[in-house]
Amino acid sequence: QLQASGGGLVQAGGSLRLSCVASGRTFSTYVMGWFRQVPGKEREFVAGIRGSDGATYYGDSVKGRCTISRDNAKNTRYLQMNILTPEDTAVYYCAASSNTWISTSINAYKYWGQGTKVTVSS
Repeated sequence: QLQASGGGLVQAGGSLRLSCVASGRTFSTYVMGWFRQVPGKEREFVAGIRGSDGATYYGDSVKGRCTISRDNAKNTRYLQMNILTPEDTAVYYCAASSNTWISTSINAYKYWGQGTKVTVSS
């Protein structure tokens, strides 16, 4: 089970840190990803981190503004988002994949959290 949190309302230019806590099983060897979705659009890959070596990969829309990290002791993954814009407004989901590479496809991720809403005001 994955539990995402940390969303909220923030002004443009601000920052937020999302958290994804895993429970019920160990996801330390999984790829953990963050996706986001706005109504009427497909779920978009934001960032991923590989469990085996901590390698990271970012979607083009957030590259340079976001950092994904992990705390294995807490079974938690984080997404630090900076310089937020209204275009970042979405529901953010964390997900886990047993692949050995960081996939940007939602089909690669078997486990999903419930989503946390981020709203960026202009």
